[in-house]
Amino acid sequence: MRALELLAPAKNLECGKAAIDHGADAVYIGAQRYGARAAAGNSVDDISELCSYAHQYGAKVYVTVNTIIYDDELDDTRRLLQQLGNVGVDAILVQDMALTGMTASCKQTAAVADEHVTELVLHASTQTDNRTAEKVRWLRDIGFSRVVLARELSIDEIRAIHEAVPDVELEVFVHGALCVSYSGQCYASQYCFGRSANRGECAQLCRMAFDLVDADGRVIEHNRHLLSLRDLCQIDNLEALADAGATSFKIEGRLKDVDYVKNVTAAYNIRLNDIVRRHPDRYRRASIGNVRYTFEPSLSKTFNRGYTTYFAYGRQPDIASFDTPKAMGEFVGTVKELRRDSLTVAGTASFANGDGLCYIMDGQLEGFRVNRAEGNRLFPQKMPTGLGPGLRLYRNNDQSFGHLLSRQSAERKIPISLSLNASTDGFELTAHYAANGHTPSSDSSRSSDSVSIVAEHTMAEKPQHENIVRQLTKLGNTPYECSEVELPADFSFFIPSSRLTELRRSIVEKLQSQDHKPHRPHETHKTYKTYEAYETYEAEMPHEAHLRNIANHEAAEFYGTAEPTAYELHPTADAVLMQCRHCLRYSLGYCVKHGGQRPQWTEPLFLRLGNGRSFRLEFDCRNCQMNVYAAHR
Repeated sequence: MRALELLAPAKNLECGKAAIDHGADAVYIGAQRYGARAAAGNSVDDISELCSYAHQYGAKVYVTVNTIIYDDELDDTRRLLQQLGNVGVDAILVQDMALTGMTASCKQTAAVADEHVTELVLHASTQTDNRTAEKVRWLRDIGFSRVVLARELSIDEIRAIHEAVPDVELEVFVHGALCVSYSGQCYASQYCFGRSANRGECAQLCRMAFDLVDADGRVIEHNRHLLSLRDLCQIDNLEALADAGATSFKIEGRLKDVDYVKNVTAAYNIRLNDIVRRHPDRYRRASIGNVRYTFEPSLSKTFNRGYTTYFAYGRQPDIASFDTPKAMGEFVGTVKELRRDSLTVAGTASFANGDGLCYIMDGQLEGFRVNRAEGNRLFPQKMPTGLGPGLRLYRNNDQSFGHLLSRQSAERKIPISLSLNASTDGFELTAHYAANGHTPSSDSSRSSDSVSIVAEHTMAEKPQHENIVRQLTKLGNTPYECSEVELPADFSFFIPSSRLTELRRSIVEKLQSQDHKPHRPHETHKTYKTYEAYETYEAEMPHEAHLRNIANHEAAEFYGTAEPTAYELHPTADAVLMQCRHCLRYSLGYCVKHGGQRPQWTEPLFLRLGNGRSFRLEFDCRNCQMNVYAAHR
């Protein structure tokens, strides 16, 4: 039986706890430094608090240390890993191979100092550009227990990787923003703005507007967001992904607010629970606890640029959002009638004061705020220009939905049953776990906990069952809820309410004192100095993309190179700035290979920004890939 994990993002401690409350089996969060979202750093103390909160439910906390590291940052990185190990994080997401050796040295340092430190389990970040079974096998051989696959892979490609390397956990993105370039292989932000995507500082060149120009200077597309992709949504493909071998289902969004985390986590949690309920012999959830919501999740009401399943079932024509890189939200109707200070909407949506609506006009996203709503008649703060009957309207800010999420919107409880029995010198209370079909303990043989009190056996003058149940099930703000209290048929003792309260508090303390992290054996393959393993990998699938991400001497030694060769340290004028599976030939209907019409332009094509800077496109049809270069002409 395979555990399915819903992995949610955490911008901060508040978002991390909200993700757990709303059904996440794990969260990923950045530390103060060296995460691929530089603007989403957190203190070790906050990460420690999040670990304690998550582990109550058998949920995990993964920390992103997934940037490339410079030489003068190596010692600081070692200290950070030591601190993260001390607070009990469950894994580290890694891009820079210097960290593989650091995790071993952290363990050795702790042993010498007679300190306890959790083994730093390694997950290979998607920044390591994981597209093939050969790459996944190599990462396994050097000590990675999990690999985060490239977003661009199809379900069939994921299945093939799992079948080739079945002993590695595969993590797949299922929701959120998409990078147009393979992760770890984008240098456009560094080239244009001096802000490295491999250092967590991406300036999002791909969301800008371009002209598409051919070699003769003819403008094919004008002022369109040609590299801006829609947002990923695989909620209808979760079962297919699980059947293909995916273990962890990752929601993107470490820069998103808490409302996004609540809504998206809840939607995917409900869907995963349905899969487990229909296939109890194949799947279970990776953590415990039942969640009740005060709202109905709706992915259309959360920030999105329109949704796509991307390459789940091969190439699709509608993966890009050429008109705007901003959130459009949900379709709410069309303009029916215009008046001097208001408009009427044709549709079934209900509106509230303060709603934000938008529409596309002349290829640009325009928007307005609803000052007052009277049914489907809307009074904007200022009447927008360009509106006309039949124009499609979208809502990207739903005031009523936001109000629901601003309050406590979920409660997660671990179901237990209690049994009370008389002992030789008092009474014993036992709690039995009844959560998702598995025990939350690191010791898989422990399915219950017991506490006892010393007390006289005083016979009751009247039935005590009702009072005993009432006192023992007052679990209040604890993570537990009691579904059943079992008493022996001949139980006829009187126990004062104060002693029952003592038993209840003691059993809760006992439950909360246990390490609820589910046991996961980790067979290590660590060798740390693995140039020989790398040579084998190179022989199977030669490429040199990794050379542009070696930023320190320890990583250089790992790969057997003389010096760091990272693009950030040694930018080259003719380097590929982006490697994209997204292809403009195909998206515009001119890919002959896939049945499109033969283009009339003269290649090479160029993307040109408004400031005149341009980028040459190369269509690598053999690999079904589009490469973006800096243009020098």
